[in-house]
Amino acid sequence: MFPPIFEICKASAAVTALIGANPCRLYPFGEAPQGGQKPYAVWQTTTGLPENYLGQRPDLDSFGLQVDVYADTGFSVRAVAEALRDAIEPVAYITAWRGGGRDPETKNYRFTFDVDWLVQR
Repeated sequence: MFPPIFEICKASAAVTALIGANPCRLYPFGEAPQGGQKPYAVWQTTTGLPENYLGQRPDLDSFGLQVDVYADTGFSVRAVAEALRDAIEPVAYITAWRGGGRDPETKNYRFTFDVDWLVQR
């Protein structure tokens, strides 16, 4: 019922080198601490579906995720996005690069991408 994005990304030395290991600054959407250390990333499930069959229970769930990376510099936001990409691609599909920008109020840089994840039950 839940995509293992945190476990997969925390197991990557490249990811934890950039967003920490204890704590790993990869948060469910809305859980990043206000004014917390950057860079960090947040993720949220945008879609979730069981693979339904006639005559048996689903053995697979599919998820669409949105991942947003925040940092103080464009270089840092790109480095974290690339590390997350490299950790995720062996087990799931990156389906869109949504791009990014700079928040006019906080001045944080942001980069967003989408992931489709198939999870065996």
